[in-house]
Amino acid sequence: MTKTSIFRRIGRFCVIIPLGLSLLLPACRSERAIPDFDAARTFELLLSQTDLGPRNPGSVGWHQFQTLLAAHLDSLNIKYEKQAFDYYDYLTGDTLHLVNWIASLNSAAPKRILVAAHYDCRPRAEYDPDPNRREEPIIGANDGAAATAVLMHLAEILTSYPPRIGVDLIFFDGEDYGPPGRNDQYLIGSTYFASHERRTYEYGLLLDMIGDRDLQIYRERLSERYAKEINDKVWNAAARLGLPQFIDSVKHDILDDHVPLIAAGIPTVDIIDFEYPHWHTHADTPDKCDTVSLSAVGRVVLDVIYGE
Repeated sequence: MTKTSIFRRIGRFCVIIPLGLSLLLPACRSERAIPDFDAARTFELLLSQTDLGPRNPGSVGWHQFQTLLAAHLDSLNIKYEKQAFDYYDYLTGDTLHLVNWIASLNSAAPKRILVAAHYDCRPRAEYDPDPNRREEPIIGANDGAAATAVLMHLAEILTSYPPRIGVDLIFFDGEDYGPPGRNDQYLIGSTYFASHERRTYEYGLLLDMIGDRDLQIYRERLSERYAKEINDKVWNAAARLGLPQFIDSVKHDILDDHVPLIAAGIPTVDIIDFEYPHWHTHADTPDKCDTVSLSAVGRVVLDVIYGE
């Protein structure tokens, strides 16, 4: 993702609590049981990615992650689609073979939302203090692995405790590919998805850079402008849960995977902490991430999903 100032158009019934669910949380629209979010398990899923090394498109780690994700979804008997496509890099002359992954939960439900993250890593580290390493790919613990790990754990939860609505977990490729200043070479996977997707979604939640220890998530300005009702859902959930990591004020215009989704008619909010000092450096490692941060984001997402 990159910061930008321009938006380009491109029942009310009670439920029985199964074992392992948290207490019923009251809400104005209904009462619902919210499954527990296992932050330690999510951190394990983060490490399973960073242990593969850099996962920039076409790399060994990128291929290994494809195998890991397929095995994870297969173990849960989740229906998924691999949206493969080619992207020609006119700057280098290379052709990238990219893959979005779309995992569908409760696929028969008429009301659907999407929860998305990018799984690719930066192929360069332009802000690294060591100029000799700025052309090397990073392992992207927070910028890539953290949000992807949340989605992988959500797959486990939603399988065990099906929500009333349908949820598609979308793992975008090619989000962080572009060189500095070339915004047209970012968001490759989400742009392809938005231009080819024919499913109807009520709204989307995008997760990005949500695992850092000093987590401070503000309302992102484009999300507030084009999907305010969804932003309100997120911050109302954070307020109900008493999570200080979600700061209820607007800050930053960010070019991220929510932009092509909004332009395609899917109101989507970007849940992101953009003030991460290790962004696009080799210091973006697992020790900079924290289970408390992962838990805060995971609990908010579950509150929103099970509140529908």
